Amino acid sequence: MANLNMEYYLPIIAMVVIQFIFAGMTLWNRVTLVEGMSPTVFVVYRQALATIFLAPIAYISSRRNSTTCSLNLRSFSLIFITSLIGITLNQNLFSEGLYLSSSSITSAMTNLIPAVTFVIAAIAGMERVNIRSLRTIAKILGTLICVSGAVSITLLKGPKLLNAKNIPSKSIIGSSLKSAENKLLGCLCLLGSIVAWSIFLILQVPAYASHPNTLSLAAWMCLMATLQSLVVTLLLEPNLNAWKIASLFQFGCILYSVC
Repeated sequence: MANLNMEYYLPIIAMVVIQFIFAGMTLWNRVTLVEGMSPTVFVVYRQALATIFLAPIAYISSRRNSTTCSLNLRSFSLIFITSLIGITLNQNLFSEGLYLSSSSITSAMTNLIPAVTFVIAAIAGMERVNIRSLRTIAKILGTLICVSGAVSITLLKGPKLLNAKNIPSKSIIGSSLKSAENKLLGCLCLLGSIVAWSIFLILQVPAYASHPNTLSLAAWMCLMATLQSLVVTLLLEPNLNAWKIASLFQFGCILYSVC
């Protein structure tokens, strides 16, 4: 009986642990960016390490299971678009938003992802909306609660947590703005990141259907996101010194974000 109860609570415990891990990542990333690491460079390093980590595992797994998924034009296009929206755009906007706002605002606004995903899926016709259904009513109420909670935490003012008094000049879009303007712009970047992440969750369905190998799909998306983010960084960050990893602390943050 005790084993059955433990099996029932294991998924809940796992979800709680994941939330703690994500909160730690947000705090650590914030410190690293405030210390001077370029947000766009951070995304490139993060995706590059993820590719290096996933590619061998995906290859060995495919060889052992004797499963080969050809990368035709359709699957390549779907993976490219999914990576562009869900990783490159999402991660760059997320890093800029985290850099310009704060770790607490970032954590609060990410709670909008389920709500935004539900709205986009309903608009796209992938989610059935029946006002008379208790399930639909519960989803709508959950969406309203997510939105109101995120907005409340974003608007409330409190003591600074891991915030610099003045934003350094590493931000591409917010270096010349005032503190209040930086915060507003950061929230807008985070909102864009949330929309991109929600679209990413929806796009994974056709992408997986075209390339039905989870590890291979993840490795290809990380590789494409690395190349896409590299192009973005080369266009927006001309300073070659921005590519330097100043400390083991920053390198550890990149590794933690990959895991």
